[in-house]
Amino acid sequence: MVEWKELGQLGKFENIGTDKKITEGEKLVTLLNYVDVYHHKYIDSSIPQMQVSASDKKIESCTVEEGDIFVTPSSETVDDIGHSSVITETISNAVYSYHIMRFRLFEKNMLLSYYINYAFDTENVKRQILKKAQGLTRFGLSKDKFASISLPIPSLQEQERIVAILDTFTASIDNLKEQIAQRRKQYEHYRDKLLDLEGKEGVVMKFISDVATNFTGLTYKPSDVRETGLLVLRSSNIVNDHLSFDDNVYVQMEQVPERAIAKENDILICVRNGSKRLVGKCAFITHKANGMAFGAFMTVLRANSINSKFLYHVWKSSKVRLQYKGEESMPIAQITNKDFNKISIPIPSLDEQQHIVSILDTFEASITNLEAQLREREKQYEYYRNKLLTFE
Repeated sequence: MVEWKELGQLGKFENIGTDKKITEGEKLVTLLNYVDVYHHKYIDSSIPQMQVSASDKKIESCTVEEGDIFVTPSSETVDDIGHSSVITETISNAVYSYHIMRFRLFEKNMLLSYYINYAFDTENVKRQILKKAQGLTRFGLSKDKFASISLPIPSLQEQERIVAILDTFTASIDNLKEQIAQRRKQYEHYRDKLLDLEGKEGVVMKFISDVATNFTGLTYKPSDVRETGLLVLRSSNIVNDHLSFDDNVYVQMEQVPERAIAKENDILICVRNGSKRLVGKCAFITHKANGMAFGAFMTVLRANSINSKFLYHVWKSSKVRLQYKGEESMPIAQITNKDFNKISIPIPSLDEQQHIVSILDTFEASITNLEAQLREREKQYEYYRNKLLTFE
């Protein structure tokens, strides 16, 4: 038997969290923040890392206890509202950020907390959030509106069965994410080691402008955008150093400059972005994407005397990144033509370039394979989650 209940009947929402700051005279504590909740389904004491200060009153009222569920209450996009995490152990000397909201059951019940945590991912809850969300540039739900969200509550035996199945998928997904993170670290380590070539025999240092040409992207008006037409590659089309086609813009124009058409073996680079950390991210264009245009805040590097894939890996290396970003704490907002003309890179023989590419491509292929497994596992999780948590 399934009983539908509003969350407000089961527990209480609070959003009196603290700020990311250290104030003289206050006690140092660990802060559970938005990113912790956004990226983890389960949270233990090892996950929150940020140190802040808080008053005795805040420490007393903003505790993070076993069974608490934290949700993201607001975001620039409605889809990012309602991400949830459950606390698996009481985290002593910790408080939560005012950017997240705490839900604490009136009667502690870990199984019910786990069940509700998964229920936040369902289409049922997402539809309710979409209907209740308010805002213009940033959307959010108040405590009362979160409390009015209704969930199907099955028997304890059924809750246990559902949680056990979904936990299996969650553990598998987390394991794949950890493998991907470790493989990326290996790639970055060997990339920077293999490309640390300055001063070595047979290696010459050249400016990027000496071995490649960079082209400026396409400028178009909102009125040029159509449902179909020429695909324009933008910053959002670069995800984890690969092209993604989940967020596309198509234009129809009488004339498109040849310089703005991407070609096979081009390196697509974001040279201007409102988010400074995204400036410089890149993707290698394969034959499958040949002939697409790229936008005004993008550029492509087209190699003319070196291996294109070698240049792609060099561009991502730490030494090159420092040349156009300066100190990591103060990254620049854009990369100009002058920057391309002054960025120097090591050029070994073509045979050595190909040798380095073959090693680094092996790492990238391994990462790509793991990412494909992750996407498939996430699809399986979504299917079974919706099947198990739909009570009609």
